[in-house]
Amino acid sequence: MMSHLYPTVLLCAYGFFSNLRPLEPFLTAFLLGPDKNLTEKEVVNEIYPIWTYSYLVLLFPVFLATDYLCYKPVLVLQAASLVVTYAMLWKAQGKLAMQFLEFFFGATLFGSAAGCLIGQLLLSVAKAELLHLVFITLASAAVAFVAPWFLPMPKRSLFFHKSLGVASDEQRRSSKSSLEKLEDAEVKAPLNTKSSSVSRSSEAADQNVGLVRVLKILFEDFVQCYKCRPLLAWSLWWALATCGYFQIINYAQPLWETVRPSQDYEIYNGYVELLSTLLGALAALLVGCLPVSWSVWGELLLCVLSLLMAVCVFVMNMLKNIWVCYSCYVLFRTTYMLLITVATYQIAASLSVQRYALVFGVNTFVALLLQSLLTLVVVDSAGLGLDIFPQFIVYGVYFAVIAGIFFLAWSYKLASRRRSEQEVQMNGAAPPEADRPPDTPI
Repeated sequence: MMSHLYPTVLLCAYGFFSNLRPLEPFLTAFLLGPDKNLTEKEVVNEIYPIWTYSYLVLLFPVFLATDYLCYKPVLVLQAASLVVTYAMLWKAQGKLAMQFLEFFFGATLFGSAAGCLIGQLLLSVAKAELLHLVFITLASAAVAFVAPWFLPMPKRSLFFHKSLGVASDEQRRSSKSSLEKLEDAEVKAPLNTKSSSVSRSSEAADQNVGLVRVLKILFEDFVQCYKCRPLLAWSLWWALATCGYFQIINYAQPLWETVRPSQDYEIYNGYVELLSTLLGALAALLVGCLPVSWSVWGELLLCVLSLLMAVCVFVMNMLKNIWVCYSCYVLFRTTYMLLITVATYQIAASLSVQRYALVFGVNTFVALLLQSLLTLVVVDSAGLGLDIFPQFIVYGVYFAVIAGIFFLAWSYKLASRRRSEQEVQMNGAAPPEADRPPDTPI
């Protein structure tokens, strides 16, 4: 037990300090303020889009590198990216430097609730300057950079570093998926080295599974996973909604800054991010208590709640009141966190553990691909380069379209079920057990 405690504490320290970023709720205000003196168009249309593109480009290579390098070096690289990001934010000047900064930021995503609260208290109570938040965030990133160096190196990976004997043994078990075969071969191998058919010396002589073999395994499992229609439906919502969610949280601050400029009024972005994070976490915890059969009503609820998210976006854009914007943002994030928790459960319930990384990685990649296209067309100065208010009209329509897609999916599912029931009644037979949706809630 003590052997697991040490890396667990280090990982918790890494996670806490890498997400302790009190500047993040006030990043737009800092970039537009006297420290950087950038224009709104430069920040929104030329700087912020870079992190979306960098995240998309780096996602798949980092996914493979994480497994091949056994995780630890990638954690160090991510922490180093944080340090570079906030060091540049402190010292670098100009639009080009901020674009380069956003490329490094594409290794990271969200600030934690603690960082939001600390940042808001420092601004509101201690009357600190925004530049002071940069120093605190940089110090936190430096602590996060130190922690992973002391982690033990994992002895195995999920895809790479498998012996050829194991790889060939997989191929002979065609009734199972590639990753399940791979795990079975390792689990069934005797632990006693004297009775094992493969000695340590022969294992050392075996070559590692190559990149081509890993890509083949991934593709085979990709095809097999997405043949499952419920998994495909939940993954579709995951990708579409996550794309829109990223856009909203990325560009909410410029909207708030336009409605209530930070140089003229006190802003409360930290409290808003804290409240939305806590309520989102509470919704994720309580979702299991909802008496809902998601297999039956899932598409309809995805439709209704996606429509609610669309309404939140439209109201933020149309009323142009900061308190309405804050409230709608909290409701928007809470709704998303509830639904993404349900989607995660529904997807994971259809998979073996070995496929989690693949499916959730593919879903995230599709979301980022859609987000990159949306950013290029709507936000980037190379595309339409829309101002912030027209952007939010587009995002509201986007979530309304998601609601429409799942309304059509639910209507089709309902019509198919009724047709099946009529055919059963005509044939005088009970419906097959496999066609009956489970009645147990999540």
